[in-house]
This record gives sequence, structure tokens and C-alpha cells, in this order.
Amino acid sequence: MTEKRYDAVVFGGGSAGLAAAARIASEGFSVALLEREQELGGVLNQCIHSGFGLHVFREDLTGPEYAERFIERVRGSSGLDVYLDTTAQEVTAGGGGSGQEPIVVYGYSRRYGILRLAARAAVLAMGCRERNRGNIGIPGSRPAGVFTAGLAQRLINIDGYLPGKRAVIVGSGDIGLIMARRLTWSGAQVLGVVEIQSYPSGLTRNIVQCLNDFDIPLHLSHVVSRIIGRDRVEAVEVSPVREGIAQIQEGFRLDCDTVLLSVGLVPDNELSKKFGVALNPETGGPLVDAGLQTTVPGVFACGNVLHVHDLVDYVTEESERCAAFAAEYLRGRYELRQYRLQPGANVKYAVPNRYFPERENRFYLRPLIVANQARLTVRLDGESVLERRLAHVQPSEMLSFTLSPKELAGVSPSRENTLEVSIT
Repeated sequence: MTEKRYDAVVFGGGSAGLAAAARIASEGFSVALLEREQELGGVLNQCIHSGFGLHVFREDLTGPEYAERFIERVRGSSGLDVYLDTTAQEVTAGGGGSGQEPIVVYGYSRRYGILRLAARAAVLAMGCRERNRGNIGIPGSRPAGVFTAGLAQRLINIDGYLPGKRAVIVGSGDIGLIMARRLTWSGAQVLGVVEIQSYPSGLTRNIVQCLNDFDIPLHLSHVVSRIIGRDRVEAVEVSPVREGIAQIQEGFRLDCDTVLLSVGLVPDNELSKKFGVALNPETGGPLVDAGLQTTVPGVFACGNVLHVHDLVDYVTEESERCAAFAAEYLRGRYELRQYRLQPGANVKYAVPNRYFPERENRFYLRPLIVANQARLTVRLDGESVLERRLAHVQPSEMLSFTLSPKELAGVSPSRENTLEVSIT
């Protein structure tokens, strides 16, 4: 067994983990970065399309290009050790304050054998995973040819295999939309995208660039009510939905050999549970305070393991902020005076769940409605402190806002100081 001690350990070598590890190392602390795959970059490595980096670098990059920028930072960071092909199997956190009690991680690796790493802080950056057929319960047989959209993306872009020639995509999430275009470019025919909701689940730009530009039908308020096939998918039955009920008698058949599922992402929180952190029922990720610290002292969370983001640029932004707070914790300067933020009307969730009263705070939220000319309102104990006009909102597009100390000037020890964010 190899035993080592670090100031911080970061779990996950994707966009969140790379940004967090590089930032903590830049603050002068020693860092161990654990990644279970054989390469850094995470899912970015298979995202060969452009659209990354528009906010962070003001450039239009592919996923591998974006990842390479941060891999170079990690490789050039002093005091940062990378453990590839390593799985964190057992973790414990001693608790306490200011990072005095160690976090212990047991990792297993074909490269390094058994590792025992002790640290004063940890950052959870494991990302998210796709929901599969078992999560949504599509009736029918169990033939070959049913893939998650992310797996199909890896098969084409990394392994060089075409998963099928005639495909139907279930769900209009961004990965599914991008795969509709990718399959078309690869010579396959995409017969349609089937979405149970009355509005798309993906970004508007992906609807336009991946479906409309290729005349691929989008069936809103429809479900795949049955998968047909014995050894391989032969067809699917598609039915309209009214008042939450599939109208089977009004359905139609699409003959296909492949079904791709793009039905949502969920935070990959098995390791979070091992740490014993409390989870947010709305996001599926950890509950965090204003500094993105979980309910376990010294354990922080960022990126898609915290809540599923739309853009990798936002993941990077949040992860660097998380790392800065982790550095404050390691210095023993972590600010504990915080107050509550809660979602109000037409808001599913807002992250983080608390705020610092005397410094700038940045929040991310997910709307519950589709609306044009909406208004974002933030109230402090019922009094408006921020209002912003929004040209368009929909649940598939995350919103963000920042509150400055000036806007939080009304915070007083004699008040509840609850912030509420709503959309009208």
C-alpha cells in the first residue's frame, strides 16, 4: 500500500475536477486528483462538436480542445499529483473545523496498486450519468440496439462504430439533439425525436442547428409507448400524450434498428453518499452552503455532481469558485456567517442554498415555466433587492445571477435575512 498526505483531494478529472484541482494548486496547496478513466478530460473527450469556451475563453472550441486547456494547467501545476485509472473505493471524513481532522481515501488502481491518501479537504467533482431505459420504463421487448445517447456518442467519436442506420431518439436533451446531427453526418437516418413534454428539453440553439437544419422531426407531447423487436430493434410505437396519458389508439409506428435515450442526467453521487453528505431532493446533488461546502466539514462539491449544468463554461466558473472557498477553508479562514436562500414561484431550485452577507454571491437556478418577457425577482425578507427582465425562460436553460454586498446591505442580525428568488 502506498500512503501519501495532501492538503486536498479532488475526485474526478473532467471539466469540474480539472478546474478545481488547478485552482487549489495555484493557491499553494498540495493536491491529489483522482480519475477512474485512463485519460483526463471526462466526457469532453467525446464531444468533438464546437460550442465550448465561449464564456471562459471567448473562443469557439471543441470538447477536446477545451479539456486540453485545463489539462495543460494541471500538468504545469506544482504540488499537484494526478492518479489516472484509479477508483476511490472507501472514504472517511473526521469532521472538525478548519481542516484539522483528516479525510482518508482508499483508492484502487492497476497503475499504483492500493493507495491510502490523507487530506484536509476534498472536492467532489464526479460529474453526472445518463438515465437509462430502466429509469423511464418503456414497455416492450429487450432487443439489442437500445443505447443512451452518451454511449452512442462514445461509440462513434471514440471507438469508431456506427450504432445503427435508422434511429429514433427518445427525449430532446442536448446530447440527444447533438447525436441526431452526428448520426446524420455519419450516414444514418434519424426518423425523429420524441419528447414527452410540450417544449424541448435542450438548448434552443441545438434545436435549430441539430434538428431544423437537417429537417429532423420533433414530436412534442409524445412518448415511445413500445419497443418492438426480438434480437434487434425493429420498430417503435409513438403515441401522443394528453393530460399525462398516452393515447395508444392514436399512435404510429416508426421502423428503425436503433433507439437512443436522451432522457436526462443525474448527479453521480455514490461517493457523496459514502462521505455521508446530505443530498438535495430537487437537484439530486449535495446540499451546500454559500461556499459550496457540503454538510460534512471540509468536503466541497461543484459541477454536474452538484447540479446538472447546461454549459461547461458554467461548470468551470463554479468549480474555480468552489476551489477558492476550499483554499479559504485550508487556511482556516472559512466564513461561517451565512443566511438562507430559497426558491420561490416558478423556480425548481437555486444553488447554492445559502449566501454570505458581506461578499459577492453567485447563484444558479432552474425555472419551472416556459415564458417570454419574464421577470426575475430576488427578495430579502419580502423586500425586493434585485429585479431583472428576461426575454425568454424555459426549464432546459439554466439561469444565473450575482448579488453584490451593496444589494445585500439590508441584512441585519435582527432579521431572518431569508432570500427568495422567483420568476413571474
